[in-house]
Amino acid sequence: MTNQISIYDHKTGETIVREMTEDELAQAAADNLASKKTENIIANMAAAKQAVLDKLGLTADEASALLG
Repeated sequence: MTNQISIYDHKTGETIVREMTEDELAQAAADNLASKKTENIIANMAAAKQAVLDKLGLTADEASALLG
């Protein structure tokens, strides 16, 4: 992860590239952690859904057709 931030000014067409502040670095790290947690939750939900389908002996398409 780069420690630089790019800011584009639409009025002037100027792009400013600068080092991130400590607060911005902390926020970027927190955002990255939250994103990874969300990805893990989604993966766990997909695995649980597949486990239920496997127990029922259904494909995702069959379950979708049954549930409308």
